[in-house]
Amino acid sequence: MPTRRIHDLIESTLAALPAGPLLVAFSGGLDSTVLLHVLAQSQTARSRGLRAVHVDHGLHGDSTSWSRHCAETAESLGVDLVMRTVDVDRAPGLGLEASARRARYGAIEALLAPCEIVALAHHRGDQAETVLLKLLRGAGPEGLGAMRTLRPFGRGFAWRPLLTMPRAALREYADVHRLAWINDPSNADPTIDRNYLRLQVLPVMLRRWPEAEASMAQSAIWARDAADFIDAEAERALARVQGLDPATLRHSAWMTLPNALRDPVLRRWLRSLGLPEPTHYQVAELVRQLAEAGEDRQPCVRWPGIELRRYRDLLYALAPLQLPAADWNAAFDGDAVDLPGGLGRLRLVDDGGRPVRLDAPLSIRFRRGGESLRLATGGPTHELRDLLQEAGIPPWQRGRLPLLLDRGERVLAVGDLWLSDAGAARFAEIGARLEWTRARPAC
Repeated sequence: MPTRRIHDLIESTLAALPAGPLLVAFSGGLDSTVLLHVLAQSQTARSRGLRAVHVDHGLHGDSTSWSRHCAETAESLGVDLVMRTVDVDRAPGLGLEASARRARYGAIEALLAPCEIVALAHHRGDQAETVLLKLLRGAGPEGLGAMRTLRPFGRGFAWRPLLTMPRAALREYADVHRLAWINDPSNADPTIDRNYLRLQVLPVMLRRWPEAEASMAQSAIWARDAADFIDAEAERALARVQGLDPATLRHSAWMTLPNALRDPVLRRWLRSLGLPEPTHYQVAELVRQLAEAGEDRQPCVRWPGIELRRYRDLLYALAPLQLPAADWNAAFDGDAVDLPGGLGRLRLVDDGGRPVRLDAPLSIRFRRGGESLRLATGGPTHELRDLLQEAGIPPWQRGRLPLLLDRGERVLAVGDLWLSDAGAARFAEIGARLEWTRARPAC
């Protein structure tokens, strides 16, 4: 009997949950009404702490009466209900449904207490729809794994205990217990992709293959297991191919990874740096450029918010660079000077970190070509170009190193990398050192 099956399912999954109170996401529809009712009957759920939240998007003229219905239902079950109203702003590239979902989850996440578990009423039909949507979008194992029964969410977890339960069982449960619920007319809008699958595609499939929904849900479980295995292998592989600088990868080692690992390793690496992930096309383009570019080339693949550049055996991940204007220069008397292009600031300090002033000002500019300096008294003069190459400074960073020059245009310092003999003598005379505070870590 569906009533007993649902109760048993909830009790068994409750026993396996991490410790923490429960928060039911309650829309007032059939699915969440059943979930709230089942949990309200459970002494295990109540002993944890049980409450519900209703989010009003304000997108439908009846939303106020829906909120009132949810409040009355929660009160009849003896469950505290929190009401939240959100404004739905359509984000670029997102439809109304996706924007509303983002706003709803944002409100729930903000409400969630530490270790609290938000209970969501997605069922087996929702899982099948998600698998189909992911398949149509070309997803890999992680996407085809669809919705997880339990996953981290905000300061707690998101829990979907009904993923193995067909919607017909929820409807029968609601009928047996004479539950009242809201029918949202937007669920009948076929212009929404998920609704189109539910209303037009899945009924045809189920007439031909009655077990299709259950089969897709089972495939999601297998895909999720595969995705978890790949994720664990990707973590180990990243540790092998990452450079000493976390923002670098040894590109030759990355290129020799199996195809199943190359993409996940790249994404895990970029997530760890807080940089945006690529599309599959951009990954393929990166692989192509790395494979075809000669050793003397520096291929670069960009997408919004990131550049991936190769130099020697390393692949560098960095935010898009801003090069300072070629004619930029500034007078420098030791006081802090802000450099252009987010390159931080330069100043002179003594050994105690206190400011030092110069009697005669120097100048700061960036590389223009042809600069040289002598590193030791009586030693040879070195071309700055050669020093930069020998030190392995990536080409895109060479024009971002501030140079300190005297009135005769002699280079006294190259950022905090080198001092000329004249620069070292001048700073030693006044007990000063050049301090370059970068606005962000150098890549």
